[in-house]
Amino acid sequence: MNQVLLYSSFFFAFISLFFGLYACGRVAKVLSATKDLDWTAIANMTGDLASTKKTLQTLNNRINGMHSPKVAEQELMMQLLQNQQSKPNGKIVGG
Repeated sequence: MNQVLLYSSFFFAFISLFFGLYACGRVAKVLSATKDLDWTAIANMTGDLASTKKTLQTLNNRINGMHSPKVAEQELMMQLLQNQQSKPNGKIVGG
């Protein structure tokens, strides 16, 4: 029983050492990738992301038909037709 506990503790210590070294390697990779990054570059990326997001939203709205020019023209034509039908023509009918 003592040998099982001894070997299992060595195994878990080795695994935890491996995970620690792996995490250090990942942190070092992120630090080296962002070494030359400054606040101006971050601001430029933020602006680019905002413009890309706005472009994608506009594209999705066009695909969904929410800002379709045809829909706006059709609504305008329907309003004009309704206004023409409800206007009196000024003639007196009857007598």
